[in-house]
Amino acid sequence: MTATVTDAVVPADKHEGQSQVPAPVPEFAARAAAVGGSPVRDILAVTARPEVINFAGGLPAPELFDAAGVAAAFQAVLTSTPGTALQYSTTEGEPALRAAIAARTTARGLPTDAADLLVTTGSQQALSLLATVLVEPGDTVLVESPCYLAALQAFAFAGARLVPVPCDDEGLDPAALDALVAEHRPKLLYTVPTFQNPTGRTLPGGRRAAVAEVAARRGLWIVEDDPYGELRFEGERVPWIATHPGAEDRTVLLGSFSKVMAPGLRLGWLRGPAALVRACAVAKQAADLHTPTVNQLAAARYLADRDLDAHVARVAGVYRERRDAMLAGLGEALPDGSGWVRPEGGMFVWARLPEGYDTTSLLRTVIAHDVAYVPGAPFFAGEPDRATLRMCFVTQAPDEIAEGLRRLGAGLRE
Repeated sequence: MTATVTDAVVPADKHEGQSQVPAPVPEFAARAAAVGGSPVRDILAVTARPEVINFAGGLPAPELFDAAGVAAAFQAVLTSTPGTALQYSTTEGEPALRAAIAARTTARGLPTDAADLLVTTGSQQALSLLATVLVEPGDTVLVESPCYLAALQAFAFAGARLVPVPCDDEGLDPAALDALVAEHRPKLLYTVPTFQNPTGRTLPGGRRAAVAEVAARRGLWIVEDDPYGELRFEGERVPWIATHPGAEDRTVLLGSFSKVMAPGLRLGWLRGPAALVRACAVAKQAADLHTPTVNQLAAARYLADRDLDAHVARVAGVYRERRDAMLAGLGEALPDGSGWVRPEGGMFVWARLPEGYDTTSLLRTVIAHDVAYVPGAPFFAGEPDRATLRMCFVTQAPDEIAEGLRRLGAGLRE
C-alpha cells in the first residue's frame, strides 16, 4: 500500500480577526516611584518666560563666564592633542587635571596627592557614587535641616532613611549630632558647611572640630560638600572639616568647577581615603566609564594658562554687589516679622515669613507677578518649615533684583 502525502491543514487561530491586548510591561523599581523630581527644576520649567525675574535657580551669572579663556583652552587641546582629547580616558580622571586640583587643595590647607582624587561628572555624580558605595537600603543618613535638595534625592534613591540634624543660626548643632549618632547608628553625615545651600550659613571652626570629634569617636563617615567655598565676599575663610583631627580617614571632600568656571563643563571631584576612592571609581565605571576627556583637558589647560583665583575674585566682587542689593530690598518686600540670613558668600539668601504663611501655596500668586523663588518645604528631610523660602541673588543685576523684589512684595501682599 502506497502512502500518500496530503497538504497539511493549519487550523485558523481562534483569535484571528480580534484585536489582542498586550500584556503590561513590568513596573518601575520602587525607588523610582518613591523619589520625586526636583522642585527647583519644576519651577524653572514653569518660569522659563523671559519676562520672569527668577530667583529660584542656582545659576551662576552667564555674563561673568570667562568664555574667551575657556574657548582658548578647548582650542589649545584640540589643536595640540586632538587624538587624546577626543579619546576614551581613565576612570579616575586625566592626570593633568587631578594634579592641578591636588595643588589647589593643598594650597588651601589640606595636603592632597592626585591619587587621592576621583574626577566626577559634576559633584552631583560624586553624591550618587557615594550613595552607591556606602549606603545599603535601610541605612540611616544624617542630613542638615534644611538640606541641599539633590543630596536628599541621591541618598533617597539608594534607599537611605534620612534623619535631619537640628541646626540653628550657626548651622549644624554638634551636641544634637552626637545624640543622633548614638541613637540611630547612621552610615554617614552629609553637610555643606560653607555658604550652605539653601540657608547660606557657614559652620564656625569650633563646630567643625566638634563634628570631626563626634565622627571619630562614634564611627561615622562625613561627606563634606564645598561647591561655594571660593565665593567668599567678606570674613575669614574657615578650614574644611577634613583638616581637623579625627576626620582624616573618614571625610570625603567634594569640589566642583561649576560655580567658579562653568557649570556646563560638568566637572567635579571627590577627595577621600584610598579604598573609598577606588570603590567609587568602580561604581563610576558602571555609570559612565569616565568624565569627558576633552572637558578635563580643557580645564587643566585653563588652570595652567589662566589665573582662576583672579577670575573668582572678580566674580565674587560682582556677586557681593548683588547680595547687597537683595538684602537692601528684603525689608520692604517681605511681610513685617520676616527674618533672613545674611550670607558672607555663596549664592543664596534664606528667608522666613511670619507664622501662618505657606510659601508653597503663595508661589502661584507670586509667579503671576513675573517673579519666582523656591519654597523652603522641599529642603527638609523631616517636618518642613512652610514659611521659608530660598532666593538666588547672583543671576540678576542689582536693578533687576530691585524690580524682582518689588514684584515679590506685590505678590505676597495680594
